Amino acid sequence: MARTTEGSGVPVPQRLLAAATRLFAERGYDRTSVQEIVEAAGVTKGALYHYFGSKEDLLQEVYSRVLRLQQERLDAYADADAPVEDRLRDAAADVVVTTIENLDDASIFFRSMHHLSPEKHKQVRAERRRYHERFRALVEEGQRAGVFSSATPADLVVDYHFGSVHHLSTWYRPDGSLTPEEVAAHLADLLLRALRP
Repeated sequence: MARTTEGSGVPVPQRLLAAATRLFAERGYDRTSVQEIVEAAGVTKGALYHYFGSKEDLLQEVYSRVLRLQQERLDAYADADAPVEDRLRDAAADVVVTTIENLDDASIFFRSMHHLSPEKHKQVRAERRRYHERFRALVEEGQRAGVFSSATPADLVVDYHFGSVHHLSTWYRPDGSLTPEEVAAHLADLLLRALRP
């Protein structure tokens, strides 16, 4: 099957994901039909099922694509040749910016993750755990080096930061007074201040 349909240069999977993301955000996952998704994407049901096995697969991919981007960026920050406090600050700010840039994806997922099958839920949890473990490793590296306080367990530090990140979709507005970068800087600074020895 061709990757694009007549007159469109956008690959079919991206068109389907864009349509699903918009509809899930507007109507909710459970109130959006496969027919509505394919009509919005301008493709057939056959095209959807060629790339995604089900509507549930679309939901999983909405979140997984953001997490893959964030994991790739975190790995780059963690592996950089820089002091650990700079690497952690960059990683902490980046997850805020990339979440805000993909706010619909994040809010859809947290509202709808209970619709995933146990197997898919387990896969997503494993992907998130890998991300959190890499982030926690930066905190632990700084704690071992004495750069960060070890008074608070690294797991709790990670939960503290990601609790803030996961709630962005409940209050952040693109037309608000703070840019994504400003929000990211504030939250990263809060994290680093909390870790001062």
